[in-house]
Amino acid sequence: MNFEVKNTPILISEFSKVLIQWHHQHGRQNLPWQNNRDPYAVWVSEIMLQQTQVATVLERYPRFMKHFPSISILADAEIDEVLAEWSGLGYYSRARNLHACAKQVMGIYSGKFPNDPLLLAELKGIGRSTAGAIAAFAFKNRTPILDANVKRVLARIFGVEGFIQEKSVNEKLWELAQSLLPADNKVMPIYTQALMDFGATWCTSRKPVCLTTLKKCPYMDVCHARLSNRVLDLPARLKKIKSPEFECQMGLIRKGNFVLLKKRPDKAIWGGLWSLPESLWSPKMYEKNEEDVFMSINKLFDLVIPAEKVPKAWLKSSNGSVIKGPKIKHVFSHRRLWMQIWELHVIEPFNVSKMGLAWVSLRQLGKFGLPQPIKLLLEGLSLVRDDDLKN
Repeated sequence: MNFEVKNTPILISEFSKVLIQWHHQHGRQNLPWQNNRDPYAVWVSEIMLQQTQVATVLERYPRFMKHFPSISILADAEIDEVLAEWSGLGYYSRARNLHACAKQVMGIYSGKFPNDPLLLAELKGIGRSTAGAIAAFAFKNRTPILDANVKRVLARIFGVEGFIQEKSVNEKLWELAQSLLPADNKVMPIYTQALMDFGATWCTSRKPVCLTTLKKCPYMDVCHARLSNRVLDLPARLKKIKSPEFECQMGLIRKGNFVLLKKRPDKAIWGGLWSLPESLWSPKMYEKNEEDVFMSINKLFDLVIPAEKVPKAWLKSSNGSVIKGPKIKHVFSHRRLWMQIWELHVIEPFNVSKMGLAWVSLRQLGKFGLPQPIKLLLEGLSLVRDDDLKN
C-alpha cells in the first residue's frame, strides 16, 4: 500500500506555524485545564476527555479536581468513592485505571509523574497518545499525539490512504505526526492544544468548515482531501457492524427508603459499579410475547444469588407481589441493552453480608458508583415518609 505524502515538504515545515497562528485567532483559550502545567491536572483532564464530550467534561472536571485535589488523595481514596465521582461519565475502566495509576505514581515515582513519554505509557490506562499529551502540556516535550481528531486532520490534509484501524496506517500517521512537530519545544503546549482544537471544532467528522461558507480553513488550498473532493471519505474507516441488542431482568428490591444493590465484577461492563441484581444477558427476541415474561418472588430472589438456593426466610419476608416496572433501554458504544425492572417491597432487610450485596439508602446514592440508567431510575423513586416507616 502506498503511503506517499501528497503534499510538498514546504507544507510539512510550515504546518505547525500555520496551526499555531490559527489557534491564536480561533482556538479554545479558556478551558479549565488549559495553561496548567501540573502533570496531575493534565493527566486527569486527558483521561476524562477520552470518549467524553468537552461540554460534559467542562462540568465534571472541576468537581472531580475539587474532590481529589492531588494524586496522593486520589491514590488513598476507596475505589467506590472514585467510581461514585465518575458516575455518569461512562467507560468506567477509565476510573479504575485512574485510581490504579495514581497508586503506581505514588509507589514508583513518589507522587511525581515521569517526564519521559515512554515511562508515562507504561502506567495503567495511559496509552501512547495520552502519554504524548501529558509530556507536551506538562513538560513541553517534543512528543506527538494521535487521537481520533488528529488522525482525521492528518489523513485529510496529507492524503493518507488506507483504513485507520490498520496497524500499518497508524504507524504512518505516527511518523507523520512526529515530522510535523515544531522545532521549539516551548510552543509544544500551544501546538498540541491547537491540533486537538482544530480537529474537534473545524476539521470535524461530518461538517468540516471547508464544506461550508462560514469559515475558511487555513489549509484549504493544500489539503489533499479537499483538492481531490474526498473530504468525507478520508480517513477511510471499516464499516461498523450493527450493534447487537440484549435484554435482562433486574430486581428492584426495596425496604422503605433502602434498596438492595449488587456490586458488579471488575472486568464486566460497568465493572466495579453497584447496580440492581440482574439475570444473565440474552439476545433480544422481538418476536416473543411480552406478556409471557413473568417474575415470581422466587425468581426475583434468585437474581440476587443465582448460584445458590434462596433461603426460605427471604421468601417469608416479602410483602405482596412482584410489580412489573419500566423497561429501560441503554446504548453502549458496541451494544444495546433492554432492562426490564421488577419491583418488590420486603418487610425487613434480610442479611446480605458476604454476598457482594448492600442495602443502600436512597438518600446516600451519591456515595456509590452507579451505572447512569440505574442512577436515574433510583433517583426518581419516591421517598417513603419517616412516619410511614414506623407503622
